[in-house]
Amino acid sequence: MSLLLDEICEQPAVLKRLSQNNTLKVRSIAEEYRKRGLDGIYFAARGTSDHACVYAQYLFGITAGIPCALGTPSVITKYGAQLRFGTDLVVGVSQSGRAEDVLEVLRQANGQGCLTVAVTNDEESPMAREAKYHLFCGAGTEKSIAATKTFTAQMFLLALLCAEIADSDELREQLDKISDDTAALLKYAPPALEAKLVRYRYLTNGFILGRGLEYPIALEGALKILETNCLKMKGAAISDFYHGPIAQIAEGDLVIVISGKGPTSDDDRKMIARLHEIGAEVFVITNDDELYKEEKFGILTPEGGKYTAVFLFAVCVQLFAYELTVIRGVDPNESRVLKKITITK
Repeated sequence: MSLLLDEICEQPAVLKRLSQNNTLKVRSIAEEYRKRGLDGIYFAARGTSDHACVYAQYLFGITAGIPCALGTPSVITKYGAQLRFGTDLVVGVSQSGRAEDVLEVLRQANGQGCLTVAVTNDEESPMAREAKYHLFCGAGTEKSIAATKTFTAQMFLLALLCAEIADSDELREQLDKISDDTAALLKYAPPALEAKLVRYRYLTNGFILGRGLEYPIALEGALKILETNCLKMKGAAISDFYHGPIAQIAEGDLVIVISGKGPTSDDDRKMIARLHEIGAEVFVITNDDELYKEEKFGILTPEGGKYTAVFLFAVCVQLFAYELTVIRGVDPNESRVLKKITITK
């Protein structure tokens, strides 16, 4: 079995232990957030971790009404700016915990007496030591170049924090079930996808689209496919895709549409209809049985929760990337230019 597939398949176990290992700290963070009268969140991250934060932006806004900023660390590290974090919780997210620009955001926030949190997969990392609170992914060593289990672990920890700050039993219950849902998906998805993706052996480019909670998964899916297969892939929000990027689509082009049941499903269907008009080949990743039956190409996931179905979509795009490497004869664990840990300053 491939190292990448091994790590994808570890996710049910990783997700299952996250609550037990982090709930007490999450409760302390939420309690301090309320006592301080904070009313915003500033996220700092790069790459895959950035996508986990985009998910959190949506989730905190939807369930807690909290405005969240996705930070620009280079304004500090390259331009020497002094940011005024005010009444924000400042959260740095990094798989390695060694992202120097994200670390500098935490340092500056600490210097202002802010409440700071680091989310990493290394308890001894500089970010874990710098932040007042550390939420630990506990995913074990991730050796594959493409982050998989650490991505869903980061999403889970941010969602766990959101559930506590929003005091949402609904979100807590959905998080409790996501490990089992992921295990169920992994029982059938790898062979199902391999059989469906053979037609993409000579794929050179494509797009992945989603809206709302599905948008960060589109971003992450594009990153996984280009990292592992060196293909030109672009992730985009369906709402933005109409404003110019759709002009790039030609007949026969592959467009993966991530569509979950919920408020954005009508927009997904309208985009799919437009793509068919153009003549694009649409592949749906969905928990909507009706949509799955309507489309020629796709995969159906367990339904999941309205806030957590995206975890299942994330696993699907990871598997999509992996199965493409099998079909195309590419080693996903080797790269001419990428390193497992990339440190930006």
